[in-house]
Amino acid sequence: MNPSVITHFSPLPLQAGPEAPRGTPRLLSIVVPAFNEAGALAGTLDMIARHAAALAPRYEIVVVDDGSRDDTARIAADSARRLPVTLVRFSRNFGKEAAISAGLQHASGDIVVCMDADGQHSADLLGRMLDLWRTGWDMVYAVRDDRAAQGLFNRLGARLFYRMMNAGGRLDIPPNAGDFRLMDRRVVNALLALPERQRFMKGMYAWVGFRSVGIPYTPLPRAAGQTTFNRLNLAKLAWTGLTSFSVLPLRMASMTGLLLSSLAFAYGLYVVLEKALFGVDVPGWPTVVVSIMFFSGVQLLFIGVLGEYLARVYEEVKGRPPYIVAEVVRSEVRAEVGSDAGSAH
Repeated sequence: MNPSVITHFSPLPLQAGPEAPRGTPRLLSIVVPAFNEAGALAGTLDMIARHAAALAPRYEIVVVDDGSRDDTARIAADSARRLPVTLVRFSRNFGKEAAISAGLQHASGDIVVCMDADGQHSADLLGRMLDLWRTGWDMVYAVRDDRAAQGLFNRLGARLFYRMMNAGGRLDIPPNAGDFRLMDRRVVNALLALPERQRFMKGMYAWVGFRSVGIPYTPLPRAAGQTTFNRLNLAKLAWTGLTSFSVLPLRMASMTGLLLSSLAFAYGLYVVLEKALFGVDVPGWPTVVVSIMFFSGVQLLFIGVLGEYLARVYEEVKGRPPYIVAEVVRSEVRAEVGSDAGSAH
């Protein structure tokens, strides 16, 4: 089933899910990857705690500090004294994909929600996501409904990326769907079972399957600071996704090589016939030099594409872990509906 997007929320019929409607989860886990988010983290955790305490008998917040250089880890540790927060601190910066994977690994809930630490993911959507999970959906993801604020480069780049990712037909990655999503424990276990080191979570979400549905959302303004995920990082992530879940670049290289070879053969045949039938001399050196330079550049480009795929194999064969945990700080607070920890925020 292709992922769908609900534009207007209403209770779904029973047949929307694979089984009878689910009840309230025993434990709700919220994974919050953070990198240099000291200015926004405390407010984000308080916002999440307010909503989570009203949705489940127990909840936990797993903050993954991705090698921050500010006070992100300290703020998370301080929050663990008053909220059910688990801090997972990396030894260095390993990237958001690794941070999400670590958060899923340390989350224990029946359902797990991934949210950003900058406050742009509104906790108001948690209730709607939970309602859809109860009707039988295994994964509920938020779809950004407006990219106008991102600029022309990001909009065109995102459109091109999703078209290329879905061109092969092996995966159906919904455009504009990010990491803000609710996942059933079965989905989380399936993601954790995937062994690859170079992790591209959007592709992995689509690869594991399960019944998925999208809901539109508009990101809130950042609570503090500026994003550190620039255009270069976006381009790197997009290329990682393409080379991890699509062979389209290799197929494009093959088709381009076939096209150029056919044109070169046709041109060579034309030159031979022209000489044999009309006695016309072969054109001069400029044509030869330009042709050699052009085909040499194309060959080097395609060798580079092959090298990128070979590099992926090289990284996987080494078997290094995708991240290293330097410290885990667990809270002794057990937040329940109506408890002091949950109702104080």
